[in-house]
Amino acid sequence: MPDAAATSPRTRFKLRRAAEESSSFANEVRTGLTAVRKSIPPRYFYDDLGSALFEAITHTPEYYVTRAEVEILAGNRREIAAALGEVVQVIELGSGSGRKTRIVLDEIARSGRPIEYIPVDVDVSMLQKAAIELLSVYPNLTVTGVSADFRSAARAVRETVTRNGPTAVFFLGSTIGNLDAEESAALLREIKTMLLPGDLLLLGVDLKKPKPILDTAYNDVLGITAAFNLNLLQRINRELGGRFDLRSFAHQAFYSEEHSRIEMHLVSLREQSVYIDRLGVEVSFHEGETIHTEDSYKYDEQSVASMAKMSGFEVKRRWDDSNAWFADVLLVAR
Repeated sequence: MPDAAATSPRTRFKLRRAAEESSSFANEVRTGLTAVRKSIPPRYFYDDLGSALFEAITHTPEYYVTRAEVEILAGNRREIAAALGEVVQVIELGSGSGRKTRIVLDEIARSGRPIEYIPVDVDVSMLQKAAIELLSVYPNLTVTGVSADFRSAARAVRETVTRNGPTAVFFLGSTIGNLDAEESAALLREIKTMLLPGDLLLLGVDLKKPKPILDTAYNDVLGITAAFNLNLLQRINRELGGRFDLRSFAHQAFYSEEHSRIEMHLVSLREQSVYIDRLGVEVSFHEGETIHTEDSYKYDEQSVASMAKMSGFEVKRRWDDSNAWFADVLLVAR
């Protein structure tokens, strides 16, 4: 009979913190807000409040992305698990709560073989919470949480995880859409450095669709996406001593058909100047001037195949939701 202590969730969980990046929130806020076209990278949405707000967004009726991907994973879980083969390591980039991954883990775990799950996320508290929940359900699972941004995941995983066998990387939710074509191909090439030929990448991509559907998805009636966007200014106030009056800015999100992407901005509602104490800078805004906070690119079959080819993968399988609004694509490393 196994020792209960040896198999308890706590003994099967490790947390690793990646080496700090040379850039920081303070540095990127300074650079982004003093540029001619102001911007702040979307990864800084996710402090504790931002993560909670994004989780709420996924439950709004307008935001179809999470529901569509859950439909794909739940409806095709056996096929997906079979296509993944005898994987013993599952690395998930931007893992969040892990609730979508759990759908596939249910099938993989049926084999009874030991599985190592390696979630990579910037939110340490989310990593810990998700790990304890998963370990209480799957006795053959170990979890090595890696606190890192998905962009530096390959280096962080190489520094903290020993490869134990066939590996699959999950990169769900169309987070890849935050990057342009060159950046996304570069990221996939970096992911490929974690893999051997024949290893797999399950990639979530949001598909091109009519503009009204996309515009509505990022402008929910309850205003949760607006709060999520505005929380970026609140975070500057909290962490950097910013003096932003959030009532003087508005959320803006729209689909650019020219660039096949949603753009999110924070719009200054008046001419104003904002001082940020810790940075020692004053930022001036014209009425109508924006801070560009996120892009979310949308894909079709050709653009996915091109991205895969540019980065050393090829498309093995693809699963769409019933509306053909979202796809999970299985790529194999060449």
